[in-house]
Amino acid sequence: MIYQEQITIKTKPNGDMHDITKEVNQVVKRSQITTGITHIFNIGSTAAIGTIEFEPGLQQDLPAILNKLMPPSREYGHEQTWHDGNGHSHLQATILGPEITIPVGNGKLILGTWQQIFHLECDVKPRQRQIVITIYGE
Repeated sequence: MIYQEQITIKTKPNGDMHDITKEVNQVVKRSQITTGITHIFNIGSTAAIGTIEFEPGLQQDLPAILNKLMPPSREYGHEQTWHDGNGHSHLQATILGPEITIPVGNGKLILGTWQQIFHLECDVKPRQRQIVITIYGE
């Protein structure tokens, strides 16, 4: 069986993190799939999906380290072409990736105690993001 839903979140600019674990678990529950996998995908090229211990320190640390590794700059080729200020946003999102797959068991996501699903906004503007959640299983 395959089940799919989309959720929408509103973000603030670069570095805004959302814990979407509860919303994804609710979709898994509605799917009535007890064993399988859940695929979570951000639509767009300047945001990322992953897992982390969703606590205030790491909510600051992850965006900060990404901005150190790939800081805002007018030197990126993307900036030279588009002049839209978000060349680093594309690179940050690409490094982390737009998707994650998580197993489902007993009708719930199989995650560690301190492991939550996050959405990270890398763009320089606030956005309304669509996230596609697809559950495969039985």
